[in-house]
Amino acid sequence: MNIKDLKYLVALAEHGHFGKAAEASFVSQPALSMQIMKLEETLGVKLLERNNKSVLLTDHGVMIVERARHILNQVDEVKEIAKQAKDPFAGEFRMGIFPTLAPYLLPLIIPKLSKKYPKLSFYLVEEQTASLIDKLKQGKLDAALLAVPVSEKSFDHALLFEEEFLLAVSANDPLAKSKSMNQQQLQGKNLLLLDEGHCMRDQALAVCHRMKAKEAQGFRATSLETVRHMVIANAGMTLMPRLACHAGRHIAYVPFQKPKPVRSIGFYWRENSAKRVLLDAMVDEIRFLLKNEKELKIV
Repeated sequence: MNIKDLKYLVALAEHGHFGKAAEASFVSQPALSMQIMKLEETLGVKLLERNNKSVLLTDHGVMIVERARHILNQVDEVKEIAKQAKDPFAGEFRMGIFPTLAPYLLPLIIPKLSKKYPKLSFYLVEEQTASLIDKLKQGKLDAALLAVPVSEKSFDHALLFEEEFLLAVSANDPLAKSKSMNQQQLQGKNLLLLDEGHCMRDQALAVCHRMKAKEAQGFRATSLETVRHMVIANAGMTLMPRLACHAGRHIAYVPFQKPKPVRSIGFYWRENSAKRVLLDAMVDEIRFLLKNEKELKIV
């Protein structure tokens, strides 16, 4: 058994198909199939249930794949430690961020981070929170910007900032003329929310619960921009994070009186990451870059 065999097994688990796993591993399908069979012989246990269309892991296969991923992550960490010893601010940096934050935050920080760390190549992944957590656990990401809290115990993190929510309403709505409002004014109101899987949906639902507001039925959006256009069309109102509040003639953003509803954003990484020197520096630099943004409270 060697590292390459474990990579083939993990690839097969991820793709569920010998041909696709072989293509992703840059080997022929017969070669990959033979190595998997040898691995089963070496371990003395059946790892796969095979048929003509797909490949399923046995119960033992699932457990072994989980440990194989952990071993491969450790191998990557060893390689990364060697690289970091030469220059902790060079190489690749793979960072995840969720969709209701990415288009508003990344333009504020990435150009300046790239200038600050010219030897660093940034690879950005915009996906929903559950997917980012999974990729971070598997070592496919070095860090991720996530809404706090995250329950995964194998992560370490640093709080970056708090961002308040404003009420977004059509310019034709009577509330549009309000300079501020208290949370009780939303009692019984229906709010447009994002679909399942978006962390901002969970945040908004929590706020709605405190304000005794309700989710508008018959509508679920997959992007914040879709929600914004529905508000502009006077189809409802929503909670909008401060960074996403772009001024326009047909929409108004009304701030809440204290206590303001907020979301907290943290920078997460695996607690045993070999890039700790870079990660600590990145946290300080992001806080520095955002300190003059009036929309945010740096923590």
